[in-house]
Amino acid sequence: MSHHHVRSIDHTVQTTKRWLADLAELIGTDDREFAQRVLRTWLHVVRDGLTVDGTAHFAAQLPDLLRGVYYNGWDPSAVPVRRDRHQFVEHFARTGRIAISDVPGLASTVTRFLCQELSEQSVVHALDRLPRDVRGVLLPSAPARRPDAAT
Repeated sequence: MSHHHVRSIDHTVQTTKRWLADLAELIGTDDREFAQRVLRTWLHVVRDGLTVDGTAHFAAQLPDLLRGVYYNGWDPSAVPVRRDRHQFVEHFARTGRIAISDVPGLASTVTRFLCQELSEQSVVHALDRLPRDVRGVLLPSAPARRPDAAT
């Protein structure tokens, strides 16, 4: 049996691997599994705060493989989910298995990363749909360092 490659699938796999390597470097870790978990958590908590239209608009900009991650487990009948800052940070920490104290640095690092990979305008446009106090957690501030993952 010969192995045939499908260019579009190969491309999205390579793009996803590069994104995870680059994000891991920004976070300050070699652990790409951790970077993937943080990215997935960011994608899900932001997605859940958007309307169906907002979710679809943001998803269209993602590489195919990450678009699947983004939509995994999504319930369009239950959005948007409104969380205040405390609820948002707690949910991010719990679903990402991340220490609560590390959420602001990690979340803003992912935002900064996505602004570089997609476009700042499109990321900020999506975040503008979230409550102001939640945006404060997601918007870049100081660079993040490698946190100890919560167990």
